[in-house]
Amino acid sequence: MTTRALTFGADAAGYERHRPGYPDSLIAKIIDYAALPIRTALEVGAGTGKATRVMAAHKITVIASEPDPRMLDILREQTAGLPVRTMAGAFEQLPVDELAGQVELVYAAAAWHWTDPATRWDRLAAILPAGGTAAFFGGELELADPEVRARFRQAIGDEADPHAGPQLNPVDRVGWAWPASEIAEDPRFGGIEEHAIPRRLWFGRDDFIGHIGTQSRFLIIEPEQRKLIFERVRAVMPDRIEFVSDLVLHLARRAGPE
Repeated sequence: MTTRALTFGADAAGYERHRPGYPDSLIAKIIDYAALPIRTALEVGAGTGKATRVMAAHKITVIASEPDPRMLDILREQTAGLPVRTMAGAFEQLPVDELAGQVELVYAAAAWHWTDPATRWDRLAAILPAGGTAAFFGGELELADPEVRARFRQAIGDEADPHAGPQLNPVDRVGWAWPASEIAEDPRFGGIEEHAIPRRLWFGRDDFIGHIGTQSRFLIIEPEQRKLIFERVRAVMPDRIEFVSDLVLHLARRAGPE
């Protein structure tokens, strides 16, 4: 888990208000895919519980882990009364021995790219039972109108790199988008599937400013400079803004005993 991954808590309330959630159809795909009935799931990097709530609505007990205490506070508020148990810590800090055998699903919603590539697959393999499911999903928000996109990029200039930080779903040379491209090379996992879920979203100008204010590429900028950037953005954006917000879901199963 990188330091940048902990920037989101600086505006945890904004994250909860402005970040889009996840459709029930996505969770249904995970449940339909699973070889083992999912009674308990571990969520990695749960944030404020955007995906947690949808998963728990299917009467699945969720162990929702989150490293940032500010995000964790809102996560607890938002999941009160649901079958959710929160756990403080990054994936690298979670008690593997305690979790092993407890869950049939490990999933991450726009968070797996923040985990340590040197250890994440070993830890995942240790936690999941044979036949257990791993699910990773997320997607970038792209401005649908090329002209609006060009205005936005000009407004933010070089101060906030639109491509900074890890990408969620870059396609690699073998054709799988990440992280399927990594897990496909690991014999401890199989049955890999990739699903695209088309989605379009509309934001008002204020909500758009609120949304980009929750992105790490802006959160790492000094507040005064960030304010100036947002003023430039506000001046060139239309009242209503359309986004292409397609989701990519990757699924895999833990193979049997080695």
